[in-house]
Amino acid sequence: MRIEVLVPNLPESVSDATLLDWHHQAGERVNKDAKLIDLETDKVILEVPVPETGLLQEIRRGKGDIVASGDVIAVIDTEAEAEAAPGITGLPAATQTAPTAPPEPPPEEAVIPPAQATATAAYSQPISPTVRRLLREHQLEPTDIPVAGRITKQDVLNFLEQRAASVATESQPAAATPPSFQSAPSPTGRASDRRVPMTRIRARIAERMQEAQRSTATLTTFNEVNLKKIFELRNAHRALFEKTHGVKLGLMSFFVKASVEALKRFPIVNASVEGQEIVYHDYYDIGIAVTTERGLVVPVLRDADTLGYAEIEKAINDYSIRGRDGKLSFEELSGGTFTITNGGIFGSMLSTPILNPPQSAILGMHAINERPVVEDGQIVIRPIIYLALSYDHRIIDGREAVSFLFTVKELLEDPTRLLLRV
Repeated sequence: MRIEVLVPNLPESVSDATLLDWHHQAGERVNKDAKLIDLETDKVILEVPVPETGLLQEIRRGKGDIVASGDVIAVIDTEAEAEAAPGITGLPAATQTAPTAPPEPPPEEAVIPPAQATATAAYSQPISPTVRRLLREHQLEPTDIPVAGRITKQDVLNFLEQRAASVATESQPAAATPPSFQSAPSPTGRASDRRVPMTRIRARIAERMQEAQRSTATLTTFNEVNLKKIFELRNAHRALFEKTHGVKLGLMSFFVKASVEALKRFPIVNASVEGQEIVYHDYYDIGIAVTTERGLVVPVLRDADTLGYAEIEKAINDYSIRGRDGKLSFEELSGGTFTITNGGIFGSMLSTPILNPPQSAILGMHAINERPVVEDGQIVIRPIIYLALSYDHRIIDGREAVSFLFTVKELLEDPTRLLLRV
């Protein structure tokens, strides 16, 4: 039985996706629920599993192709798998590989040499006219491109770039070999440019950043916080907390708790603008910015006011791990009424965070450093962090923004107030 592998239904806000890496090649035996291919959207990476155990007979779409919900990307033959159950070694030679699709006819104006036409016909996947033209111009055969499945234009360009770099390196004396991070020299002797397409997530980040700058009246206010008492509290209870809850007591749970309490006192900071209306949110869904290789994502802590310190720490750890692996769901990345971002983990001393529309405010954390401060007329050394609150000045006045940030400061400098809510 032939089963078509379809692109899963995408959320209404996502129109299409990009195919990333195939984890199996045509002709391979695949098991049900194994990872078949990854799809990249403008928010997350989705895994498409194998629907049924069988022989991966066809791969119809290649790496880098844009697909929509319901598109057929592969075909699996479950009956061929049943015959191959003893280990596939007993199959006749003709059934050990997937059927080859007939090559796509070349454009009328293109003439393919006989040798290349033979190689093309022998290749297991159809080749687009654009790819054929590139192969012909650079005197390549389809089998020269080391990829599984259908060859794309980018595959050929990557191969040409690697070959050029290899030739340039081999032509130089060993002592003059450039470091691997440098681009290959151009014919003029200068380092050449490298053009790399944005990932969908990076392109979406760029779009949202431009939207935030264009559609809001952003202003930023700053303050500093003495974390001495929080450090003392953590040091006193860290071991017992970890033993009891199975998670380390970090700083983010304190910042989430302080932010939620401040949002309750200044509801406008938790609001958003829709047309000519201000929408007040009577719930506290806090976005936590997570850095991944593909860009920044913001999973959301739902109803953060109902979560304990351990629940917050566990959720943030889970989001960080799955964010780096591209395993966050659309639901976890949607919504949010307020965001916290921590540039301090990279050493940032001070910055102005950009709003995460349609939210009206974002809290930026920075590096914690020991600094001299004055207490009771004495200069002492304390762990100090600078905080930045960027806000939409269209609906949040300076008085409210400054008061909000000062409330966060007070709660963090005396964490017992978080417990007593005073």
